[in-house]
Amino acid sequence: MEARSAVIQPRHGCPHPPHLKSSLLLILLLGVWYGQALEMITGKIPYLEAVNGSTVLLPCKYASCIGIEDLYFRWSFNDTDPQNKLCDAVIHDETSEPNVKVYKDRVEFIGHNIEQNVSILLWNITFDDGGVYTCYGKNPKEKGRYHNATFTLVVVDQLTVVDNTLAKLIATCVGGALGLLMCYVLLKNFTLWVMAQMEERNKEGLITSSGIDNTENGLSGSKSTPKPTPKKA
Repeated sequence: MEARSAVIQPRHGCPHPPHLKSSLLLILLLGVWYGQALEMITGKIPYLEAVNGSTVLLPCKYASCIGIEDLYFRWSFNDTDPQNKLCDAVIHDETSEPNVKVYKDRVEFIGHNIEQNVSILLWNITFDDGGVYTCYGKNPKEKGRYHNATFTLVVVDQLTVVDNTLAKLIATCVGGALGLLMCYVLLKNFTLWVMAQMEERNKEGLITSSGIDNTENGLSGSKSTPKPTPKKA
């Protein structure tokens, strides 16, 4: 008898093509890279209204999960052109302070690298200083990608006084309503207590009156009726 060898045929599935695996790997690497990217931060409320002639702080901090190396930063005003800048510097590492160059009058750098702070002050602002200020950062560890955050400054003659008359009126009405409600509750409880006391006294009066009637009528519980004297034989 001729022996036949069993041949196992491979199953026909849908193997992942090589380019799909490469794409997934690239997306993963990009996600990790963006998650570690440099971030410039100008605060939760990047907006300020200031009076003409005052001094204002323009806040900016940087953050990077992979650290910095020769981080370049600059402040610009109303323009994204690198030539139109207020100040700039290079921060070599996390422990060194930058040698900041200031290009405009009334601008002062007040940041500290140990706090990752690159904020500036504007002295004696004028109406011409109103506009958008941009804080840039570029970390060579990220192949020189630029990151930025903006801060808007509005210069006014005087600060707007907020009219809180309506808020006071609402608070007064709410307080009055709560006061009336409390008075109503107290009055209701007092009335119920008085009525309970009166009802209790009425019950006591009825019991006393019932006892007196029973005594007068010779009923059980009243005074005993004297028995007649027995006759002698």
